[in-house]
Amino acid sequence: MTEFTPDQIEDFKEAFGLFDRVGDSQVAFNQVADIMRALGQNPTNKDVIKILGNPSADDMANKRLNFDAFLPMLKEVDAFPKGTYDDYVEGLRVFDKEGNGTVMGAELRIVLSTLGEKMSEPEIDALMAGQEDENGSVHYEAFVKHIMSV
Repeated sequence: MTEFTPDQIEDFKEAFGLFDRVGDSQVAFNQVADIMRALGQNPTNKDVIKILGNPSADDMANKRLNFDAFLPMLKEVDAFPKGTYDDYVEGLRVFDKEGNGTVMGAELRIVLSTLGEKMSEPEIDALMAGQEDENGSVHYEAFVKHIMSV
C-alpha cells in the first residue's frame, strides 16, 4: 500500500477540511468520493461505497467521518490500478468504424450514459464541450488527452 509523505498528508488534510461544512472536522459519507477526486484519485462510486462498508442511503447522507478514518481509505484507492492513455484509446478504438481516429459524438454520448458507471446528461455535456467537429465526430486520441489532463 502507498505511503504518503508528511507534506502530502498535510495537503490532504487541508483539502479534507474544505469539505467540512459543519465545523466538526468531519465530512459526510456522501462527500468522500468528491474529496478523493479532488485529491487526484478516480474511484468509482461503487468502489467508495465498498470502502465505506456498504452504508445505506440514509447513512451516506447522515454518517460522518474524520480525517484519521479517511486517510486509510485514500491509501486503498491510491493503490487501485490506474488506466493508462493507451488503455483508454484502445477502448475507444472499438467504436472507430472507419479506422480514421474518430468516433461519432452521439455514439460516445450513448456509451457514457449507458455503460459502466453511467454519467448524467449535464456531466456528458461538460465532458464533451468543444470535442466534436463540424460533422459530430470526436477525435478520440485528443479526447483522451483532454480527459486525462482535467
